[in-house]
Amino acid sequence: MHFYRSHTCAQLTKDNVGEIVRLSGWVHRVRDHGGVLFIDLRDHYGMTQVLADPDSPVFSQVESVRSEWCIRIDGEVKARDEGLVNPKIPTGEVEVFIRDIEVLGAAEELPLMVFGDQEYPEETRLRYRYLDLRREGLHDNIMLRSHVVASMRRRMWEIGFTEFQTPIITASSPEGARDFLVPSRLHPGRFYALPQAPQQFKQLTMVAGFDKYFQIAPCFRDEDPRADRSPTDFYQLDVEMSFVTQQDIFDTVQPVLAGVFEEFGQGRRVDTDWPQISYADAALWYGTDKPDLRNPLKMQVVSEHFRGSGFAIFAKLLEQEGTEIRAIPAPTGGSRKFCDRMNAFAQKEGLPGMGYIFWREKDGEMEAAGPLAKNIGPERTEAIRQQLGLGVGDAAFFLGGKPSAFQVVAGKARDEIGRELKLTETDRFAFAWIVDFPLYERDDETGEVDFEHNPFSMPQGGMAALEGDPLEVKGFQYDLSCNGYEVLSGAIRNHQPDLMFKAFEIAGYSREEVERRFGGLATAFKYGAPPHGGCAAGIDRIVMLLADEANIREVIMFPMNQRAEDLMMGAPSVPDNAQLRELSLRVIEPE
Repeated sequence: MHFYRSHTCAQLTKDNVGEIVRLSGWVHRVRDHGGVLFIDLRDHYGMTQVLADPDSPVFSQVESVRSEWCIRIDGEVKARDEGLVNPKIPTGEVEVFIRDIEVLGAAEELPLMVFGDQEYPEETRLRYRYLDLRREGLHDNIMLRSHVVASMRRRMWEIGFTEFQTPIITASSPEGARDFLVPSRLHPGRFYALPQAPQQFKQLTMVAGFDKYFQIAPCFRDEDPRADRSPTDFYQLDVEMSFVTQQDIFDTVQPVLAGVFEEFGQGRRVDTDWPQISYADAALWYGTDKPDLRNPLKMQVVSEHFRGSGFAIFAKLLEQEGTEIRAIPAPTGGSRKFCDRMNAFAQKEGLPGMGYIFWREKDGEMEAAGPLAKNIGPERTEAIRQQLGLGVGDAAFFLGGKPSAFQVVAGKARDEIGRELKLTETDRFAFAWIVDFPLYERDDETGEVDFEHNPFSMPQGGMAALEGDPLEVKGFQYDLSCNGYEVLSGAIRNHQPDLMFKAFEIAGYSREEVERRFGGLATAFKYGAPPHGGCAAGIDRIVMLLADEANIREVIMFPMNQRAEDLMMGAPSVPDNAQLRELSLRVIEPE
């Protein structure tokens, strides 16, 4: 017999009754039923019930074990009485009568219990993550992640892609976040960077003539943490292809991701129609570039109905340049109670409130009600109702001003209305390609133009587009949203040297600076670069959606906390003086 086990804790069935077996695992739970001790013994694979009564030669030793002790037992497999069968587990028809036991690893008093569903502070969970990982839900999430990655790899190989590895220590590159810098011992005063993405290397792979690249790539960004973002590192399915258009990328990636969601979505519907929505339309209709299309609500501009109206707040707003009034339709939301609740929601989000109109039946006729309706009159309210396609029992909410000031809150309000009125489906994965991103944006404080998204993207219209207003230039850039999260981002690359230098010049980068910072890429493009493009899909976020979790830390094995600290390993740590001297560094304490 094997030194530690003849079977796992998920293997034994009625076919094994009468056999002498050896199991090893953790004590999940101990139950004393009138002198008979029952132990749920757990390993990576599952659970087996083992027991000892006073006739067992090791009963006194079994009495001493506690939760999460790691033990080995030898015993005889017996069939459970018919009324005691547990159909929820594969081993539920049998139990093992303990003949011998060995404690492989005793456990001290536990800082968190593995058995049960008790909630613990995140600090405790992360400090003792190895215990947290023993809990069934988190263990299942991590296994789901592994299977998703394996499925992605298999699907990419099946459609002709080859996996390559790119460097982890490299040069700094602008990807929209801060770099993690690594001091060089051999070159004092100079620094490497951990890659925010394999962007330049995968493009160079295309220049080198490898046609279809992919990688399960680690990426490192010094970002502020959010529920859907890891503050230090994350993994992505990184893809690049040569001789492709934007549509080719979409047609290649959609079956891969749809297949993964169908395989691991636990029966939830996966949309097959992935609409392509312009960035401008997404902002207008949904208030975000990552819309949740499970919610059918679309915002509309209704400025004309308020221009010169009796509602002075909106009427005066519309006299200012760049302002507009948007409406959020709310089918079935036509009650004053619901309208007041949504008004309070807007106030919590930092706005003065939201105007509203709701339609009700009065004396056999439809009537528009609410403060706005009284101020603008029946003719205008009827025009609004018809534009929004609403009727009795429905409502509409209104926000006004410069879109940049209220758009985010409007998007949140749309989501909240969809949830509150149960309009948003919960058993579906709804995807949308967001396209036609602006290539540049103007900094509100400095007034300077910079890249809005990815600096290596091909401008739509080529060099001619770059000769006009930079804020009007669209890029061949795209995101994929799913259920309100961005799960993929990509672009067709700017592979023409003159076009690349011009694009960077508009964003304030001189030719010399581009060659200094991106010399490898800029030089490579002079030697016959093919048209190419690609994307990267966030693995952590995809698994978060599949696992139906709201926090990305629930699908990462050893995540940082919200302050980018590893409480378990004590990172970041203070280097000793010898290390600093070797790296020619000195730490200046913050004031």
